[in-house]
Amino acid sequence: MRRIFALLAASLAACAPSTPPASAPGGAPYDLVIQGGRVVDGTGSAWFYGDIAIRGDRIARVTPAGLLRNAPARERLDARGLVVAPGFIDIQGHSGGAFLFGDGRVVSKLTQGITTEILGEGATLAPANQKTTTGAEPPSDPAHARTLESFQGPHGFDAWLRAMEVNGISPNVGSFLGASTVRQYAKGMEIGPPTPAELDTMRGIVRRAMADGAFGVASALIYPPGNYASTEELVEVARAMAPYGGVYITHMRSEADRYLEALDEAIRIGREEVSPSKSTT
Repeated sequence: MRRIFALLAASLAACAPSTPPASAPGGAPYDLVIQGGRVVDGTGSAWFYGDIAIRGDRIARVTPAGLLRNAPARERLDARGLVVAPGFIDIQGHSGGAFLFGDGRVVSKLTQGITTEILGEGATLAPANQKTTTGAEPPSDPAHARTLESFQGPHGFDAWLRAMEVNGISPNVGSFLGASTVRQYAKGMEIGPPTPAELDTMRGIVRRAMADGAFGVASALIYPPGNYASTEELVEVARAMAPYGGVYITHMRSEADRYLEALDEAIRIGREEVSPSKSTT
């Protein structure tokens, strides 16, 4: 286990150039030198046998194998026969519960080499209001209930991100805003197009979530209430996100009979989100 975690430490930053000096500047020791592993640097280049020096949470040196054998280091790890690589990114993670209330170390993920998890496919716990919580089973722990209540208000998305951070998280974490949450916040679980007032509410929570740190908007159009949303509604939601540099991603509306139509819809939303809004707001 120690060997696995030591190798994962090498994924905390992008690899440095491969021809640095062999010793630490000024003779200061490195925290860790990983020796003789097959280095896969994530650039698409061929792997090579190399040594990696780490100081703090940054890669300080990457050299051909053997060049760091005499460099001062607090700890050394023999990685012969192993691969040293940047961490993997789980772009559709579902560890939000663990990050919020459980074991934020998510050891099962880290031991597979996953060092970054992206949340938010379809739905997020924030922002919250009575419509998003209606029908949800209340948490048995009063402290958990108070935490969930804190996700209400204009900066509920920020409160959610901060609550996960307080619980303690080992991997890097980011999140999209769930498009289903956007719709449910404004309209609940009702079928049908949003009213102008409800659409204004959707735009508003998207803007606030983007300011709070959301990566963009993620829809899941096979499950309710996401499948109740029209293409036009999603275009308006995406337009509210676009000025913040957000990205629209989607679990498409169909993966079978209407696969091509679902692709067309995703492409249309992506194109129209950056065009001048036809709305009056």
